[in-house]
Amino acid sequence: MKDYYKILGVNRDATEDEMKRAFRRLAMKYHPDRNPEDKEAEDKFKEINEAYACLSDPEKRSNYDRYGSPDGMGGAGAGFGPFSANFSDIFEDFFGDFFGTFAGHGRQRATRGADLRYDLTVSLEEAVKGVEKELKLPSWQTCGLCRGSGAKPGHEPVTCPDCNGSGQRRFQQGFFSVTRTCSRCGGSGRFITTPCPECGGDGRVRKFRTLSVKVPAGVDTGSRLRMSGEGEPGSNGGPPGDLYIVVTVKPHKFFKREGLNLYCDVPVSFTQAVLGAEIEVPTLYGSEKLRIPPGTQSGKEFVIKGCGVPRLGGHSRGNLIVRIYIDVPKKITRRQRELLEEFASLSGDEVQRGFVEKLKEFFS
Repeated sequence: MKDYYKILGVNRDATEDEMKRAFRRLAMKYHPDRNPEDKEAEDKFKEINEAYACLSDPEKRSNYDRYGSPDGMGGAGAGFGPFSANFSDIFEDFFGDFFGTFAGHGRQRATRGADLRYDLTVSLEEAVKGVEKELKLPSWQTCGLCRGSGAKPGHEPVTCPDCNGSGQRRFQQGFFSVTRTCSRCGGSGRFITTPCPECGGDGRVRKFRTLSVKVPAGVDTGSRLRMSGEGEPGSNGGPPGDLYIVVTVKPHKFFKREGLNLYCDVPVSFTQAVLGAEIEVPTLYGSEKLRIPPGTQSGKEFVIKGCGVPRLGGHSRGNLIVRIYIDVPKKITRRQRELLEEFASLSGDEVQRGFVEKLKEFFS
């Protein structure tokens, strides 16, 4: 005897709503149209129908609980048709839209075109200031040779022999019949015997088109720009898909980006660091003057406000962080050496002595 409760995955005291929810979930999972050519799924679907047809009818459920069969005569599954009243209601309620996909009697459904992705690489300057780019995109266009018919000039499409021009084929699936789009003609009802040599019978050819796109200031690697309606064209009057432009920003030789801030390392001479100086710092918006105070240490950071990256879609900008490092010359003249040696003599070992004192404090 089949355990209908186990088949639906419910307890023996399950309410009508609980059984209905269980049936909906399982019916959608094992429906033949979602599992084409899957005999095991088809058998499971029949079993689910049988179980629900029994348990959704109060009288048949009572007989099943008492005697193990819907008719109370033994032999589970006997004495009831493919649909009980309750099953028919839920079937129409749940699968109405689902099967509507296959209805249409020869009319193909309008289908939205596929979305496209384009990977765009820009420089840091372009990402910071914004730029307009010309993109070359592959696109489907109506074949000029067959004018979209798909047939070789001089030949016409014929009525599809599999569906007799209806675009639909009917199959028996367990307790009921299912109408599906004809796989041979794709639902058009026509069949091409002599395909067009230019498009291979598709009626469309792949060509490139040029599209101008404005990249806004502030984009970063990973930013996505959506261009509505610039994807693949839809079929049978359906709307086109969208184009998604995924941005990659190339690394810069001088500036490094972190969020809205830019960082750069600027060299100064030993004398500039000791005596102080005013230097010019390059930015993406032109050069800026920066005052270096006397005694500036290597690694010291200075902020130039508003010279960073603009906020995408906003008005504010980040900052430029300038890191100072002391450029030690690899070669010096004899006179420079003499002066440095004199400076070292005058300075004594103050630096080393100070360092030793700090070490003593650290280890004491």
